[in-house]
Amino acid sequence: MASQDWIEKDFYKILGVSKDVSDADLKKAYRKLAKEFHPDRNPGDAKAEARFKDISEAYDVLSDANQRKEYDAIRAMGGGARFTSGGQGAGFEDVFSNLFGGGFQNQGFPGFGGFGGFGPQRGSDLTTSSTINFIDSIHGTQLKLTVHGETVNVKVPAGIQDGQKLKVKGKGQPSPNGGSAGDLVVTIKVKPHPVFTRDGENLRVTVPITITEAILGATISVPTLGAEPVKLKVAPGTPNGRTLRVKGRGVQLPSKQGDLLATVEIAVPAHVSDKAKKLLEQFAAELPDEDPRADLLLRAGLL
Repeated sequence: MASQDWIEKDFYKILGVSKDVSDADLKKAYRKLAKEFHPDRNPGDAKAEARFKDISEAYDVLSDANQRKEYDAIRAMGGGARFTSGGQGAGFEDVFSNLFGGGFQNQGFPGFGGFGGFGPQRGSDLTTSSTINFIDSIHGTQLKLTVHGETVNVKVPAGIQDGQKLKVKGKGQPSPNGGSAGDLVVTIKVKPHPVFTRDGENLRVTVPITITEAILGATISVPTLGAEPVKLKVAPGTPNGRTLRVKGRGVQLPSKQGDLLATVEIAVPAHVSDKAKKLLEQFAAELPDEDPRADLLLRAGLL
């Protein structure tokens, strides 16, 4: 996983923590930032998306004890060096030669594994991405990926969010000299759903209702994700935009079950007959003589 990013990016600064941060505080800081900058909360915001990726990258490294140790060691050696995993640019041996004048092949140097005389080197991580359906992101699924000609099963937990990463230990690049293999890191991408959206542990859906249903009340059918529709009671006088809650039909998380939030949207008919217009006029004449915009104009300073 070591790369030029490890030299150029201060992962501690990205997460807003100190270098001696505990694992618990590191996770707390990550969750707070990931929630704030997640693409679902910032649709179309490229800066927020880039920030979310930096936050995820920083946490992936610092939350892994081995990678954090390597990252701290590399950063301590100073900038200007390039680190790659089998690509172009200088590797670890080049860096130590540049820093100390060469001759490191047979010298022991504790704390750094994987080059010259420093002991077995951990294989580099492999990174890939996989796209899943919205319903699979809510209920969980299993992916089958081919790595080095081998089928690797990746369990996707229920409630995973777009952009989250899964790590499969030991399924990355093999070590070049007898060390442990790297990991397989899979970034999960979630396809949008045509009806449902996600709001934390809850699901949201917009449900059209008629003017008559809004005024008089009604019992309507509301779709649920991957299950039969449920009946929902709309109270008389329900305003446009009111959100009704269906318990337990949201995202299934290990610690809790989210709800389905159904927002009603009054559908205004595009065409009304002359008879219907007359009836509406009679209806309007029976309503109290009130201006629904009076309070709005008052607060705007126009009255």
